[in-house]
Amino acid sequence: MNRRNAIRNVALLMGGAFSAPTLMAMNYRENNISVKASPGNFTLSDNQKLIIEEVAEIIIPKTNTPGAKDTGVPAFVVMMIQDCYRTPEHLSFAEGLADLESKKFLSLNPMQKTEMLKNIELNAVEQMKVYQVQQTKMGDNDDREQMKEQAKGLPFWRLMKELTLLGYYTSDEGLKSSFNYVPIPGKLEMIKLKPNQKSFAY
Repeated sequence: MNRRNAIRNVALLMGGAFSAPTLMAMNYRENNISVKASPGNFTLSDNQKLIIEEVAEIIIPKTNTPGAKDTGVPAFVVMMIQDCYRTPEHLSFAEGLADLESKKFLSLNPMQKTEMLKNIELNAVEQMKVYQVQQTKMGDNDDREQMKEQAKGLPFWRLMKELTLLGYYTSDEGLKSSFNYVPIPGKLEMIKLKPNQKSFAY
């Protein structure tokens, strides 16, 4: 499976499409374009990076297939957030991490961590509604660039989930654990998949 098809499949997992900030970040990354740095340059503490690891692993845990940690997803998330997103997303991502830090996320047991993230996901639904309204108003305003810098970024949970899935399903391990990878396909023919058999990716 090539990178374009892998990204398309991840978009389907997200409900049909990536958010505009993530599409822009992917474009920056693919074309090696530097992003205008946020004030003070956006950095993450070691504790925040540990939170990212835990959250990513809860989104895609290790089972009989590799988890997010096994496939290098946490480092991918950190790299993308720091290097490929703009100030609004830096602020919203930092806000989400700060919230988890204040709630002592890392000291919770696995069940408590999962429950907390479920609540954050529920709240993110309302946050996305506010975000969409904000984007619509921005589109109607002549001074869009200034509004972009002042506007609240994509909610933390949406960023975290998009980047976790994107990092996982565009990694070799994540792709091959989810699909039967056939680098040189045979003849094209209709086949019937057996129960629990993986789809094929060429």
